[in-house]
Amino acid sequence: MDENIKLVIVDREGTAHDLEAPTEMNFNLMEIMRAAELPVEGTCGGMALCASCHCYINTDHELNEPSDDEEDMLDQAFFVESNSRLSCQIPITKNIDGLKVTLAPVSE
Repeated sequence: MDENIKLVIVDREGTAHDLEAPTEMNFNLMEIMRAAELPVEGTCGGMALCASCHCYINTDHELNEPSDDEEDMLDQAFFVESNSRLSCQIPITKNIDGLKVTLAPVSE
């Protein structure tokens, strides 16, 4: 049974992109954004070894707690806020239907 969820991604220019993502394929948020050709690098391939998929969570969804590796990478990232997460560490599940995130700025 295919089940898609809806996501809203705000790019660095402030444009909102409405996306749909399948919940049955074990994707993470970074992979969905890359598939939509949004400017998310994902340099490490989703292993929480870089912060090139840094984003801000704009809704109050219950997300998995950041791992120690994710927190370590966020400690080294630019423009970190209290709602910062690495999008590669957010699995696509029914629980995040309606999630809205904003891509974090990149370093100058």
